[in-house]
Amino acid sequence: MLTQKTKDIVKATAPVLAEHGNDIIKCFYKRMFEAHPELNNVFNMAHQEQGQQQQALARAVYAYAENIEDPSSLMAVLKNIANKHASLGVRPEQYPIVGEHLLAAIKEVLGSAATDEIISAWAQAYGNLADVLMGMESGLYERSAAQLGGWTGWRTFVVREKRPESNVITSFILEPADGGAVVNFEPGQYISIAVEVPALGLQQIRQYSLSDMPNGRSYRISVKRESGGTQPPGYVSCLLHDHVNVGDEVKLAAPYGSFHIDVNAKTPIVLISGGVGLTPMVSMLKKAIQDPQRQVVFVHGARNSGVHAMRDRLREAAKTYANLDAIVFYDDPLPQDVVGRDYDHAGLVDVKAIKDAILLPDADYYICGPIPFMRLQHDALKELGIREARIHYEVFGPDLFAE
Repeated sequence: MLTQKTKDIVKATAPVLAEHGNDIIKCFYKRMFEAHPELNNVFNMAHQEQGQQQQALARAVYAYAENIEDPSSLMAVLKNIANKHASLGVRPEQYPIVGEHLLAAIKEVLGSAATDEIISAWAQAYGNLADVLMGMESGLYERSAAQLGGWTGWRTFVVREKRPESNVITSFILEPADGGAVVNFEPGQYISIAVEVPALGLQQIRQYSLSDMPNGRSYRISVKRESGGTQPPGYVSCLLHDHVNVGDEVKLAAPYGSFHIDVNAKTPIVLISGGVGLTPMVSMLKKAIQDPQRQVVFVHGARNSGVHAMRDRLREAAKTYANLDAIVFYDDPLPQDVVGRDYDHAGLVDVKAIKDAILLPDADYYICGPIPFMRLQHDALKELGIREARIHYEVFGPDLFAE
């Protein structure tokens, strides 16, 4: 337990750390990677290059300090981090490494202002946070290993099928090389895939949502090619699209993630996705519609049919299952889309325009897509009177060890 004095010191110094946050975190990563180059194989180098990892960690440190009197308010965030850490194979022995270099970076950047008392208080606070996360991760590892087909660490899988879903999204069906069973998962969860990236000379890990129902034999992921634009091309997504083929082997971690539906509930669910954010929604959808008593509304936004993955299967499901209503928005429809009416609404996803279809009694709302998209949908749902507890979303972005 942290003493009140320690909490007071952490809270009092949090604004100073926030002011110098980027410098501290840059110094932290530089020190840590120089001392432990093997950790380059764990961290997302694209996010390092773009500065996203540094910004995310700085925000996380400040948020923890701000909530140190009541850490329970951060439990949802910590649960997400613990799941991502488990998916990346983070182990207890790595926490002291992070702590050592984080504290050293604070001392280096702040100089004499970082007194021994301040460093000691932050060391205790970090230790307390590390204990919480390690406990949560240990429980996740144990539960995974105890299930039929479960495992911890990395397991070799073989690509059994590679199927284009749109101009930018390709699905990979993966089966274990040992021929054994695979652990089931909650619809909405993800796996981590580890591949060697020759351009970096490093292993890189990425997390991809599982885009099919559990079957005990294989997993399906649907990967968008990150071809660049304003950012560098995606190291892993381009490698998967261009160089990983049927028969090739990859390493997978077991499924994790706290963003998933309650498969036992009977209440309605509304799934709202943008772009490749549909991948976890497809898994949720396929499971939920198996219960004819459960009402499901699937709302998806894409530029047009050229990049709309799995559109034919979605339309077929909507015709087949009376409990499913599918609503599609295209913000830049192709001429053939207009002729064929492959979409329901032109423009960006606007939940207010379809409120009569989505405002259902006791419904839960799941959002996935780019961060600006999710923020827009979240705020619009709140304006429609949906309670925060009924709105669920997941950010696939960088945190302490994750992407």
